Amino acid sequence: MPRSIGALCFLCALLIGWNVYGQLPPVVVPNSTAKTEQEMKSYSDVISYSRAKIEMVPIPGGKFAMGSRTGSPHRRDDEGPQREVEIEPFWMSKFEITWNSFEVYMSATDILRREVTGIEATPRDKFVDAVTRPTEPYTDMTFGMGKRGFPAICMTQHGARLYCEWLSAKTGRYYRLPTEAEWEYACRAGTTTAYSFGDDPARLGDYAWFESNSEEKTHKVGLKKPNPWGLYDMHGNVSEWVLDQYSPKGYKSRAAKNPLAIPTKLYPRVARGGGWDQTPDRLRSAARRASDESWKEQDPQEPQSIWYHTEALWLGFRVVRPLREPSDAEKKSKWGKTDPLQIDEEE
Repeated sequence: MPRSIGALCFLCALLIGWNVYGQLPPVVVPNSTAKTEQEMKSYSDVISYSRAKIEMVPIPGGKFAMGSRTGSPHRRDDEGPQREVEIEPFWMSKFEITWNSFEVYMSATDILRREVTGIEATPRDKFVDAVTRPTEPYTDMTFGMGKRGFPAICMTQHGARLYCEWLSAKTGRYYRLPTEAEWEYACRAGTTTAYSFGDDPARLGDYAWFESNSEEKTHKVGLKKPNPWGLYDMHGNVSEWVLDQYSPKGYKSRAAKNPLAIPTKLYPRVARGGGWDQTPDRLRSAARRASDESWKEQDPQEPQSIWYHTEALWLGFRVVRPLREPSDAEKKSKWGKTDPLQIDEEE
């Protein structure tokens, strides 16, 4: 490359704005940029070298009562004390992350496609290729439930968090798991009832796959009705990882704005939303699910995998992207892939 052209490219990169995801500008996607909440729109992010896309829905900022009221039907002690929480605006994936995109990460099919087609790796590709990917699973992780359009299942929180890092590198936009507060806020979508559609569990079949209608398996995402903010399968199908450490004492020490219980130990951590295996009361907006070691009980590997929960066939996740991107220090301490425990787990 002539020196003058190289200098021009360097200047253009500075003007566009380089970022931490490989010192490259974000991949251009319509409607994916916004400076204010009012400018936020739905958009579809692309997974390069695949047909997979992730549809993102804007979630307005606001306040809500997190948890359930004392005396509410089916309430458990870990759902309180109910308290008002303020949440900043963010985007959330319209659907649970499906195998369409997760398998690109898990099996490195993007790299394989480049190699087969003879496409030379770009600087972004080289950065993405350096992100840690899961080890090969010992069995089919769909467990015969379905792949194209079905939610990806059985990953550990570690695996879900690393997927977010990979997706961030792929797109140049910052993705992570939702906090528990963000998840419940988005699930409720402005409602105060047991479910986002009301209090009557008899209506659950219109919105969710659960014990009574799932036939003991996952189903393709988006087949049921969405909640008022356009999010599908927030109740049922699969439980969804969030960032938080689980506490049976609930929310006694939670901050009033953007709360997060930063994990300090491997078990238990929180999953939300209920799964195809659960009864209607466990699919309520306030219901919580705590991880434990039994989720890996039959893993035959020694040591057991840090990537897969072989017993959690009802466990998946969705991603969020905050409007206000956190600083590098915040990412490292709260939102990123590593904390002291995860380093120990990875080792």
